[in-house]
Amino acid sequence: MKILITNDDGYKARGLEALIEIMRPFGDITVVAPKYHQSGMSMAISLGFKRIAVKQIAPDRWYLDGTPASCVKFGIDNILLGDKRPDVVVCGINHGSNAATASLYSGTLGAAQEAAVNGIVGIGVSLDDFSPEGDFTAIKALFPGIFRKIMENNPRKKGVFYNINFPKASLADIKGIKVAGLGSIHWEEEYQAFDPDIYRKRGIYLQDMGIFNVEEPEEGEELYMMTGYPVENAGNDDTSDHRLLKDGYVAIVAHNILNMDAEESERLRSLQLDELL
Repeated sequence: MKILITNDDGYKARGLEALIEIMRPFGDITVVAPKYHQSGMSMAISLGFKRIAVKQIAPDRWYLDGTPASCVKFGIDNILLGDKRPDVVVCGINHGSNAATASLYSGTLGAAQEAAVNGIVGIGVSLDDFSPEGDFTAIKALFPGIFRKIMENNPRKKGVFYNINFPKASLADIKGIKVAGLGSIHWEEEYQAFDPDIYRKRGIYLQDMGIFNVEEPEEGEELYMMTGYPVENAGNDDTSDHRLLKDGYVAIVAHNILNMDAEESERLRSLQLDELL
């Protein structure tokens, strides 16, 4: 099996090293990971004439100064050509949950979506712990079995990718593995005055995000940063992924890039919009 690995926490992240260790027994590993932290980039790609630095740092490992989705593109288009094309793209292990609505913003899941766009199985793996020193023991024990089940029962359905979230818990304290529904949350007080100490407390520094100089604001400008806290929307139940995660379960959600709303499209057809011509 040919496996492409990436993440959104950057090529130095411990979660990436843990994932490489997990995946080694499954086949040939190639790693293309971002040079800097890329959380919240979803499927963003590096467009236009922006220069993109790439460096090979080991025989099977590169970093790319771009988004996670760009890393997948570069891996497929420039490294794993022809019969080297990957059978699966595995993204993670992300430091922090990517459950519920957070999955829409996740660079980890953006990379898995990029795999699906290219007809390749995409799997995102996350641990509900933002600490750079997070404990990946339970993931090392359980993810190999989950991975085998997915790959051995792959439906080859167009557009599918998988989001797997592990709770912050010891192996003994994990209650089970559940296929979940996508939870619905939003964030409040998302923007507040710029304060790098907020992220330093999580072990994340401006340099990790490729920011080496903070320029003084222009006259009249104020500096803010995005943070906030999650709040549940109505309509969640006990099968929602973020609730299962909180209750100590591994939560798996099957996503699809083909996110057209068929029911709403049919309703729009009934409006006979072509009569407006």
